[in-house]
Amino acid sequence: MNPLVIAIPVLVVLAGFVIFASLRRKEDAEAGGGHLSRETRKRDRGSRQATVLQEGTSGKEVERAAQLARKGGELVPVSEAAPPAPFVAPDAEEIGVYRRQFLNRSIIGGFILGLSGFGAAVLAFLWPQTSGGFGSKIAVGKLADIQKAITNGNGFAYYPEGRMWITAYPSSAIDKANAAYSPAELAGMKEGVIALYQKCVHLGCRVPACLTSQWFECGCHGSQYNQVGEQKGGPAPRGLDRFAMSVSGGSLTVDTGAIIQGPPLGTNTTGQEAEGPHCVSGGGH
Repeated sequence: MNPLVIAIPVLVVLAGFVIFASLRRKEDAEAGGGHLSRETRKRDRGSRQATVLQEGTSGKEVERAAQLARKGGELVPVSEAAPPAPFVAPDAEEIGVYRRQFLNRSIIGGFILGLSGFGAAVLAFLWPQTSGGFGSKIAVGKLADIQKAITNGNGFAYYPEGRMWITAYPSSAIDKANAAYSPAELAGMKEGVIALYQKCVHLGCRVPACLTSQWFECGCHGSQYNQVGEQKGGPAPRGLDRFAMSVSGGSLTVDTGAIIQGPPLGTNTTGQEAEGPHCVSGGGH
C-alpha cells in the first residue's frame, strides 16, 4: 500500500491535536488561570476543613470536636449555615473570554474539518480503482451482440466506457495479420473483431468514423486510417493504437489498461480502399 495512504491521516490528526492544545493554553492565560504551588494547595485544604466545621458541620463532626475539647484541644465553634450569597451579574470581561473561546474553537473545528476533507480527497485519489471503466478490463459482451452493433453502426461500434471503437476484421486477412500483429490482438481478430483506441496517434485528437469512405478520418490534421486502424494517409506516424483482447465463452473482454502501439506505416493487411467520398480533405498519401 502506498505510504501516503497511512501518513496523511496521521499527520492530519496530529496537526489538529497540536492546534487544540495550543488553543487551550492560550485561553487559560487570557482568563488569568495558572497552576497553584504545593504550599498554596495545602493551606487551601486546611481552610476548607475549618470552613466546613463552621458553616456546614454534621453531627459526627460536632462529636469529634467535643472529643478534642475533652482531650485538651480547642472546640471548633459551630455556627448556622450562611445565607445564600446575593446574585452578582457576570463580569462583561469574563463573558468576552467565553465568546473568544467559542470563536476560537469554532475556527479550529472548521480548520480540522477542512483538513479531514482534504485527507479524504487524497485517499480517494490514491486508492486503487476497483470498478470498471477506462484503464481496466471491460466485459464488452457477446460477440454476436457486438457484430450486430457494428452492423447497426454502418461498420463502426463505439463504446465510450472504454474510449474505443470496435470494428469487424475480415477472416480472409488473418494469414497476413498473423505476421503483423501480436497474440493479444489476434485473440479478437480471429473471432472477427478488433478494438481500437479512439485517440489519433498524431496529436491525440479523438478520431471519428467516416461512414462514406468507411475509414477513420481525423478532423484535426487529416490523418486517415482504414476500418481496422491501419494508416492510410496524413501525418500520423503509424496506425491507430489498439487494446489487448480475450474471448471466453463467446464473450469479448477488452483490457483498456494494455494499450498496444499501432502497426507501422505501410501495414495493409485488409487491402481496404476508400469506399466513398472522404469526410476530411487533404489527407492523401
